[in-house]
Amino acid sequence: MIVLATERIKIVKKLVSIFLAALVQGVTMAVQSQQIIDRIDRVVSAGLMQKDATGNFNPQGLVSRAELAVILVKTFGLERRKTAQKPDRELPDVPKSYWAYSAIQTAVKTGTMSGYRDGMFFPNQRVTRAEALAIFAQAYGVFQFPDASIYEILAKYPDAGEIPNWARKSMATALYEGFVNVELGTNKINPLKPMTRWDIAYALSKYLERQVRPTSLPVPDEPPPNRGVGR
Repeated sequence: MIVLATERIKIVKKLVSIFLAALVQGVTMAVQSQQIIDRIDRVVSAGLMQKDATGNFNPQGLVSRAELAVILVKTFGLERRKTAQKPDRELPDVPKSYWAYSAIQTAVKTGTMSGYRDGMFFPNQRVTRAEALAIFAQAYGVFQFPDASIYEILAKYPDAGEIPNWARKSMATALYEGFVNVELGTNKINPLKPMTRWDIAYALSKYLERQVRPTSLPVPDEPPPNRGVGR
């Protein structure tokens, strides 16, 4: 009888442990879900992104180069930069009738985004996380980190080696400023995965936070890195 009672106690303890673990996981997921909703609502309220006619934000939707250009112009006021006043560029695949023509022209003239071969822009092409976040950092203003600092920042992320060489400095800036939603549990950047609407909404929400709360430096009394103008 004592043995049976002991076994029952063990079973009850195990069930309680499972229940508590599930409860904690459920609370954590609920908190994370609310944080996602709050960040999306903040970005939408700021007019940087929109929901569809049914009120759906479609967070897993993929971001095209045209959409990215529109978001960057709205966020950073690229049209106010001096270079934005230059004559329009000839982009064979972006006619004046194209819905994002003005934003694309502004992004190209300010050097925030660039075309491809034969002057093509490929407005409907999806962008990877590395491309989008690097371009986002360019519009924000890339910190002129020395190579050693770039290496130190990127070394914290197990898949940083997948970042294209041209994007390493820009990605270091994006990571330093907290614009990148890294993968929970693994700390991966996933630089080659497609950029989703949630990914860019996260970056935008962190940028909006930066307007209220300046970046805290990781080392006391360390001078802030030189941030060049976004190209």
